Amino acid sequence: MTSREDPSARIEAEFRRVAGVMGELPISNPALAVEALGFRPWNGLWVGTLLTPWTLNLMLLPAGNGEFRRLGPDESQVWSFPSGDYGFWGGPASALGPYQTCPLISPVHEFADQPSLREAATAALEALMAEPKPAAAAPEALRSRRAFLFGRASAA
Repeated sequence: MTSREDPSARIEAEFRRVAGVMGELPISNPALAVEALGFRPWNGLWVGTLLTPWTLNLMLLPAGNGEFRRLGPDESQVWSFPSGDYGFWGGPASALGPYQTCPLISPVHEFADQPSLREAATAALEALMAEPKPAAAAPEALRSRRAFLFGRASAA
């Protein structure tokens, strides 16, 4: 897969296949469907969200980043995003090739419908890519009453 090929359709096809098995389990929410949302190239990766009837995950696929590793399901890799560092877990072998996920919500029973799950996924992706807000400036050092009365600089 090159960095110009949006992986969303391939992701959806693979996880619809998985949903055929997972759909029968109590962890699955029948009001929800598989959807790959918001995928975009970023630093040699494809990053986006994977919505399924059983989970909401951030998802990474390789797109030329030499640090991306094929991980087993019990291995993780930390990635630095504008909002901070996050651990991603390896996905099982599939038709997608190597991918990594960062679980956000599982199970997803609290979502009544696809639009509400989509809204949560969009907010999570926006938060992931948001630069941290600068810390508020420390208040100016307070001057002691004596320094104020006698016109001296504040004592440290």
